Amino acid sequence: MFEFTITSKNNRARTGIFTTPHGDLLTPVFAPVGTQATVKTLTPEHLKDINATLVLSNTYHLYLRPGDELVRDMGGLHHFMQWPCPMLTDSGGFQVFSLSQTRKIDDDGVTFKSHIDGSTHRFTPEKSIAIQENLGADIIMAFDECSDPNDHAYTKLAMDRTHRWAERSIKAKTRDDQALFGIIQGGVQADLRAESANFISSLDTPGIAIGGLSVGETKDEMHSMLDVMQPLLPEDKPRYLMGVGTPEDLINGVLHGIDIFDCVLPTRLARHHSAFASDGRLNLMNASFARDEHPIDESCDCYTCRTFARAYLRHLIVAKELLAGTLISIHNLRALIRLMESIRGYIADGSFESRVPELLKQWHGNAGRSSKIVVADEG
Repeated sequence: MFEFTITSKNNRARTGIFTTPHGDLLTPVFAPVGTQATVKTLTPEHLKDINATLVLSNTYHLYLRPGDELVRDMGGLHHFMQWPCPMLTDSGGFQVFSLSQTRKIDDDGVTFKSHIDGSTHRFTPEKSIAIQENLGADIIMAFDECSDPNDHAYTKLAMDRTHRWAERSIKAKTRDDQALFGIIQGGVQADLRAESANFISSLDTPGIAIGGLSVGETKDEMHSMLDVMQPLLPEDKPRYLMGVGTPEDLINGVLHGIDIFDCVLPTRLARHHSAFASDGRLNLMNASFARDEHPIDESCDCYTCRTFARAYLRHLIVAKELLAGTLISIHNLRALIRLMESIRGYIADGSFESRVPELLKQWHGNAGRSSKIVVADEG
């Protein structure tokens, strides 16, 4: 049911097709984040219009509200949110460790308090898989622990625990129509990243996720860890770099052989009046845009750029109209999806690697703050 076929390569960068029950994913691909079964401010029709093909939802949040059993009874996530294309859910592990004010970790699982009402809950690998099976996404994640990337001793303990939890996640899985990805951890420690890459690869899951990056480390540290892991990962499995989503990060990730990306940054920036543009990120609240008749980006083909001027978007922002967040989200997501479409074409014709300096220069100034700890949880 799940098959990954590499269609072209340009050094480490590659294009591929990942087959799922809800359609084929052309990789490399960027997934908008629909934390609570919605990509904030956007409808499924908006997502189709920008050519989104994969959406991520959050196990922790949907377990707490409205409840995974309710989603199951409503026909699963695809039917519940009326999204007909492939979906991915994370394990809930990151949110347990980043959002819960009180948590107790042991080798069996994690006891934590809800950030919503303070009620007590417990996640184990088996519980996480059961929730994700109720939600019904095409791609699901093994339960893992994301720890402080700079504490070698504890990162080692958390990595070993993640490995045991991955084995238990595999044993707990009962549905054949979901692809379970193991998650590599290891912080920014080269020896741990290599050990984790080898272990998770040995489990022979349909795909491999890389967690614990974009959590406060430097870009050089992230790239160094990708360099360590890349030669250790199986060629015939899709690679998912979790929580990474600036244009520069996508370009560098593809350069390191990554196939799947997700991040809340595009929609979060939109709600704070910021837009990706080929001449640098724009703060559309600035008074300089009050009479600007240009679109956000002349080269963009999204509905927002085809239709509206920067002056109108600034007016919506100043007037506190909700439409501003919708229109800028449409543009920011389309900008990243269009970038991935271009990258797939460049890999196919063999020019991607030579174009990387040009692409990085083009998108310079759009990085912003991309720490997963800050932005991963609310879309």
